[in-house]
Amino acid sequence: MPAADATPTPAPPHSPAPPTANHLLGHPPDARLLLLNCDDLGLDESVNLAVVDAVRNGIAASCSLMTPCAAAPHALRLLRRHPEVPFGVHLTLVCESADRRWGPLAARDRVPSLLDASGGFFAPTPAGRAALLARARLDDVEREFRAQIDAVAVAGLAPTHLDFHCLADGGREDVLDLTLALGAEYGLAVRVWLPPALARLRAQGLPVVDHGFLDSFTVPLDDKPAHYARLLAALPPGLTEWALHPGTADPRTDPNHHAPEDGWRVRHTDHAFLVSPGARRLLTELGITVLGYRTLQEAWQRARGRLTAEAPGPPGVPR
Repeated sequence: MPAADATPTPAPPHSPAPPTANHLLGHPPDARLLLLNCDDLGLDESVNLAVVDAVRNGIAASCSLMTPCAAAPHALRLLRRHPEVPFGVHLTLVCESADRRWGPLAARDRVPSLLDASGGFFAPTPAGRAALLARARLDDVEREFRAQIDAVAVAGLAPTHLDFHCLADGGREDVLDLTLALGAEYGLAVRVWLPPALARLRAQGLPVVDHGFLDSFTVPLDDKPAHYARLLAALPPGLTEWALHPGTADPRTDPNHHAPEDGWRVRHTDHAFLVSPGARRLLTELGITVLGYRTLQEAWQRARGRLTAEAPGPPGVPR
């Protein structure tokens, strides 16, 4: 133990602060950036039409496709018809639809740890997610995730990103790490929004959200446009992400539609807001820049290129 009057050892120099998302995305530090993505493309045809409408004619800037769902082929046809619509793969290991069940794209005997007692995906309830995450083998998860990503490639389309359906950051650290590796392999951005992973990716120079993540299923239904307007007015500088869920089917007028709980109301009000003239006017008045995942994908690819170039080579071998 050094003496009390010993000369203190100089502290090591601080590592430079990681670049902010604004800098990495080519915007000034005070810019308010909103990553506005529509989830659940592929859920049913009414959702598909509403999502594409919200991107083409509204303020949304990208969307995410659930490839295991029955309406995924319809969504793929829409995306081929509208190549200007950026989309990612909404990786899913759960199924909340009792009347329209979906399961793995991989052969069931190749992903047994992902299946419940009935042979399908678990429900996205707290108990269902806990059971899935307790038993899911990482090799089964990888097999299914690759099948879901490759289904898009088989259709002749190129996604921009990967994100998760009902599992924040994949639900487990190893699942997130797998997804980040798949993103690097396929050249895709990855949605990340929980603090531990955000800090790690920020330190690697990857643009990630600065101010959390909004899921529109948590937004009050009463006077939703006013609620969204207040959130936009309070949006701080930096990158924020909203995941909205537009849809147009209404069980009150469509006897063939069976929406769970109030899900149809969430989707109706989201679609109405996204395509409203007021929403676009508000963004202009507030000076908010809306981004889609194509912008994130390009920035992630640039950052990965820097990481690869800066990686040390084997000892004695010049880079």
